[in-house]
Amino acid sequence: QVQLVESGGGSVQPGESLTLACEVSGTFFKIRGMGWYRQAPGKQRELVGRIFKDGSTKYEDFVKGRFTISRDDAKNTMYLQMNSLQPEDTGLYDCYANIELKEDDWVGTYRGRGTQVTVSS
Repeated sequence: QVQLVESGGGSVQPGESLTLACEVSGTFFKIRGMGWYRQAPGKQRELVGRIFKDGSTKYEDFVKGRFTISRDDAKNTMYLQMNSLQPEDTGLYDCYANIELKEDDWVGTYRGRGTQVTVSS
C-alpha cells in the first residue's frame, strides 16, 4: 500500500520561508512525476508546480520564482521550498505522485492529505 505524507507546514509571517516535505512509503517499483497542489480557504484547489523523473520542474505563474521543488529519490521524498511567503499563499498544501507499482505495470496517481500553511502578521 502506497502512502504520501506531507510535513513542514506551519504559521509564518509575511516574507518568511517554509520548506514542505512529501514522503512516499510502501511497496512500489518507481516514482515518476510528482507535484504540489494547494487550496486556499473558499477557493478551488490549484496546481503549484511539478517535478519530473529527470528532475526538471514546471511552476504555475503565481510562484514567480519564489518556490522551488526538488526531490531526493534515495529518500522517496519531494520538497517544496517556499520563500517570500505572502498571506495569499495561505492554504492546505498537498502532494501527489505518479507511481509505477510493478515494473512495466500501470502508473497510478497517489495523493497525500496535506499540510496547512498560514501566512499572517
